[in-house]
Amino acid sequence: MTEKEKGVVDAVEGVKDVEEQKVEEIDEEELSDADRDLKNKLEGLLDQVESGDASEALTSLRTEIRTATSSMTSVPKPLKFLRPHYNRIQKFFNDAKNDNIQSLAADVISLVAMTIENGERDCLTYRLLGTSQPLSSWGHEYVRHLQGEVAIEYAKRFEDAEAAGTTADVDELIALAQEIVPYCVANNAEPDACDLLMELERMDLLLPHVDENCYDRVSLYLQSCVPFVPEPYDKMLLRVCLDIFLKFQKFPQAMQISLRLNDMETIVNVFKTCPNRLVRRQLAILLGRQQFYFDVEETLEDIEDDDDELEKLRDLMANIPLSESFLALGRELDILEPKAPEDVYKTEGGTTTTQVTSSQHNLSNTLTNAFVNAGFCTDKLVLVENGSKWLYRHKARARVAAVGSLGLLHLWDVDGGLTCIDPYVQSEKDDVKAGALLAVGVVNTTVRDENEPALALLSDYVTSKVALFRVGSIMGLGLAYAGTQNEMVTELLLPVLEEGDIDLELRAVAAIALGQIHVGTGNGEVGEAIANSLFLIDHEEHNSAHSRLIALACGLVYMGKQSEVQTLVSVFAVLDENVQTVFTTIVEAIAYAGTGAVLKIQEMLLHCSEYIDTKEDKTKSDLFQAYATIGIAVVAMGEEVSVAMALRSMSHLLQYGAPVIRRSVPLAMALLCTSNPELSVLDLLSKLTHDPDMLVAYNSILALGLIGAGTNHARIAGMLRTLAQYYSKSSNALFVVRVAQGLLYTGKGSITMSPFHTERSLLSTAAASGLLTFVYGLVDVNSLFLRDYYYNIFHLALTMSPRILSLFDEDLNPISVPVRVGQAVDVVGQAGKPKTITGFVTNNTPVLLGFGERAQLANDDEYEPLTPTLEGFVICTKIENADSDDSDKKKKKKK
Repeated sequence: MTEKEKGVVDAVEGVKDVEEQKVEEIDEEELSDADRDLKNKLEGLLDQVESGDASEALTSLRTEIRTATSSMTSVPKPLKFLRPHYNRIQKFFNDAKNDNIQSLAADVISLVAMTIENGERDCLTYRLLGTSQPLSSWGHEYVRHLQGEVAIEYAKRFEDAEAAGTTADVDELIALAQEIVPYCVANNAEPDACDLLMELERMDLLLPHVDENCYDRVSLYLQSCVPFVPEPYDKMLLRVCLDIFLKFQKFPQAMQISLRLNDMETIVNVFKTCPNRLVRRQLAILLGRQQFYFDVEETLEDIEDDDDELEKLRDLMANIPLSESFLALGRELDILEPKAPEDVYKTEGGTTTTQVTSSQHNLSNTLTNAFVNAGFCTDKLVLVENGSKWLYRHKARARVAAVGSLGLLHLWDVDGGLTCIDPYVQSEKDDVKAGALLAVGVVNTTVRDENEPALALLSDYVTSKVALFRVGSIMGLGLAYAGTQNEMVTELLLPVLEEGDIDLELRAVAAIALGQIHVGTGNGEVGEAIANSLFLIDHEEHNSAHSRLIALACGLVYMGKQSEVQTLVSVFAVLDENVQTVFTTIVEAIAYAGTGAVLKIQEMLLHCSEYIDTKEDKTKSDLFQAYATIGIAVVAMGEEVSVAMALRSMSHLLQYGAPVIRRSVPLAMALLCTSNPELSVLDLLSKLTHDPDMLVAYNSILALGLIGAGTNHARIAGMLRTLAQYYSKSSNALFVVRVAQGLLYTGKGSITMSPFHTERSLLSTAAASGLLTFVYGLVDVNSLFLRDYYYNIFHLALTMSPRILSLFDEDLNPISVPVRVGQAVDVVGQAGKPKTITGFVTNNTPVLLGFGERAQLANDDEYEPLTPTLEGFVICTKIENADSDDSDKKKKKKK
């Protein structure tokens, strides 16, 4: 034993000696008469135990302990007075010959052991040797102490068995756990029961004990644990939640869990087993919000004869009512009046900054106009008389993006949008026609029309001889069919990747389109095809921005699949070391997107901490650190604690990181706080917008736009107007500022770009694919977004969604119902029915929901929602006798 170890042992023994002295030196003069009588009675019973009449005396001791009361901060008196006699009782146990007497003594020792800290787990040991009296008779504190020792003993037995190469004997511990769990569940200690079963890896024991009064608390606690457990235990916890919800036929909650599991079979099974027609419609609405689509007719055999119901389910899952409901929200909020770019640009003095007229300036106006008026089908710039003349003021690639903006203006309105875009599809100018093809894809984003207009219009141009047509049509197909796994589109695009002599830009666009169509599916065939396309390009081009977008497309296919991506990573092993590291970092981060996996975040931080001197050793590259920085945000986004820790890490990376890391920090912050303006983040980005490194400044400005996207945040608006004046002579910087201003006012403040929904519990993989494609492209902002590839910004159409709460009756007609909207309160682990919102305001639906806000029905005696999460489109059923109750209340008021 070393000197240090001896010192630790001596210190522990010294503490024990002091504790024993404190216990033994009970000053009887300070005791009350009742305490003194109790002390003497207990000591007399101990004497009686040793004198021969042990059974009766031990029974009396147990009764005294069980019936004793205590305060929150003190030990029960019997345990306090018996603690000095602990060794004495143990000696009697060892000397006793009668099994019954031993069991009674073991009960007493197990109880007194709660006050003894000797590291031996005596409380558990003697419980196993004692009587089989129910745990409930000994009290909650005893059960909590016991479950802690059960978990430690379980781990110790497995460790010893593994060292000895044998099987651990834990049957008696499992049996004891089966006693503890029902007691905890029955006494509002569900988190304790869950923790114990997680330690024992026996979550299957929980389900039989969950009842209708506690299922929501149990499932909420398990879901909150998911980000903090390694795989495959995270999936296991979600499966337990799914079983709980299905047990009580809570199908909306079960569908949410199924979508988190991202398992097609489970999702379809939940939809199929739901017996209630109205609830099934609510499930279809949730699937539509997730951009998850499957053929309803094939899934539901019993619905084929009901054409009306079949059509309604298809429309809801395909988001057909989305445009109409969004425009209804606009009328309710009185924001249908279109806004001109000048309304956004104006400075505090009411004038606009002076700028040089150029194609880039025109494009900034067009993009700002498109985002501000997105989804409203009207504006003051393009969709007006002679608006086409404005589009022809743009040049080359800028004109492609300008015409593509028509898709944003008519977002979700497929019929009206295609009518408007069709004349441009017939144009003889290549760039106009390419932009129109792109606009067709944008207008079909998140909406699934059964007539497949996007496929019909774009398929012929995929094999066109004009490269620009191919780019516009392929990107349009990717946007229109994101997340659908459409086989016809896949068969159309896969041959493009296999062509050997095509431009790298076209190859990257095709890869991204396929990645978006099969996002989060783990489709090995598509993933392998995209990865193999990297081997068809020259070795020198592996370091290009477009090659990294192809690697991004590989990651999109495996989004959320975690360790399954390793089969794809092995393909990169034959590439150059620098290229391999970059590609692997991109793919692995996206595979863990939104999971909050702590180990993966630590791995990314380790990449960022490496010091690489590229000046001395020119064969090495530090580019992978830029993607590792973004990777931290990709993994952490959506989970509140992980986001807070990641933001703290970002400030450290800014201080000590290499220039390539500093350029990526603003992008990482944008992912962590998309459509959620955190003041601390805004303060930091405000400084970075004036950074001497213009790449840092560009990314910081665009990050401000993404963080404030769709919020109309006054502080960000003021910052961007100031930046417009500051960079008035820099064309690129001013262009970036204008785009950020457009993002800030997206949908006039009614559209969010956060890929998370349903109280931030679900990550829409299709929405995330659009956001990540745009953000990853900004790592090479000079060579992509600011150099002809302006159309990359249209990937954001995938992540755009109304931040709306709209209620519908049983016939899917909108209803106006008062709701309370306030800040969500975390109620994980709280017993009873605590309040879930605070600082609420009551309004009639439809209403806007901000980030972190939650809604409740103000009068829950008239309507009942079919889902506990009031967000997006929610169907409500009218409560029976509600009308008669209202009339009774009115009569009482008149009296």
